[in-house]
Amino acid sequence: MRKSIFALFLTVIALNFACSQNPPKSPHLTVEGKDVKVVYGQPSKRGRVIFGAEGSQSLEKYGKVWRAGADEATVITFKKDGMFGGKPVKAGDYGFFTIPGEKQWVIILNSEPKQWGAYNYKQDKDVLRVTVPAMTLKEPVEKLTYEVKDNALMFMWDTAGFSVPLQF
Repeated sequence: MRKSIFALFLTVIALNFACSQNPPKSPHLTVEGKDVKVVYGQPSKRGRVIFGAEGSQSLEKYGKVWRAGADEATVITFKKDGMFGGKPVKAGDYGFFTIPGEKQWVIILNSEPKQWGAYNYKQDKDVLRVTVPAMTLKEPVEKLTYEVKDNALMFMWDTAGFSVPLQF
């Protein structure tokens, strides 16, 4: 009898714990090309100003390191050695961060792929940085979107975007 009551007690505790877990606020997506995979949380614009100068009401500020997605830091996986933004990159998993800018973006590959946001981001763990021109999109994109093409990684959200050349 005691074993049954104890088992019931443990079951109630486990169910309570499982039900109390909050799902991520943003869906998590995986986009994949032949040699590159990107896993990211996909936030929506929802009428917000997304990128802007310090002191603005924007969600993300120009000149500040950003996780390039929602929730956990975005992770990029290279399936084999190649070139990323004209610089050599080894196969493996990397934390993917950016520094948004009006005219250009700094794209960062960090050796710590498993991070929550950019809160514990450490620059000394950067593997490489590349600077790419900022693109202004003609139509706003509601949900943050990555596309992996054979020769480029594309980013689009609101009216901002960038493209990083890929070569394998």
